[in-house]
Amino acid sequence: MTQPRILVVDDEPQIRRTLRATLTPQGYEVRDVASGEDALLTLGDCKPDLVLLDLNMPGMGGLATCRAIREVSDVAIIVLTVRDAEKDKVLVLDAGADDYVTKPFSTPELLARIRAALRRLPDEAPGKLNLAGVTVDFAARRVKNHGREFRLTPKEHDLLRYLAANANQVIPHRKLLQTVWGPEYGDEVEYLRVFVNQLRKKIEEDPAHPRHLLTEPWVGYRFVVPPGDE
Repeated sequence: MTQPRILVVDDEPQIRRTLRATLTPQGYEVRDVASGEDALLTLGDCKPDLVLLDLNMPGMGGLATCRAIREVSDVAIIVLTVRDAEKDKVLVLDAGADDYVTKPFSTPELLARIRAALRRLPDEAPGKLNLAGVTVDFAARRVKNHGREFRLTPKEHDLLRYLAANANQVIPHRKLLQTVWGPEYGDEVEYLRVFVNQLRKKIEEDPAHPRHLLTEPWVGYRFVVPPGDE
């Protein structure tokens, strides 16, 4: 079985050494770089399964690096940050991260977050979904929306696939979080708000007035597939 590859992006040499020493014995293949610029240069060669990305770096900062990675790759991204305000977390997720870990963090917490970011749902949805001008190709992780094409990030893909597999049902917040991210999750409702908004921009004709991905206030979300769509 191939070792999962992790690219560590942090300007502090001690943190890079610590993360390498922590992750390598766990069966991960680790490569590290000191800047966002180097991360982008390394991405194609390294082909990581996951990027651990420090938020506060000189030069190209973590948010800019995250956005730049998302323009070219659907690799899983976990941001490491000292900021724990909800607005900062939302900024991180909105930039394209799948998750974030607040410093200082424990080794078990980091390893759990990595496992959650790398976990994938079993196939429960059709290979393709057609919604009146919108085609979702789950195998290719692509959406074609009236001539525009979008890439789905790993968690966008898993969230949409789970909702599609349970079409027309209300799925509670906690169920969505624990199914898509893992059993350690459940209270991170801001994750769902950000990812649902991102998905609406990709699958809805009018994201401000969604027809398919609907909010059930205080409960969860429902993916509506009208009769005739499949």
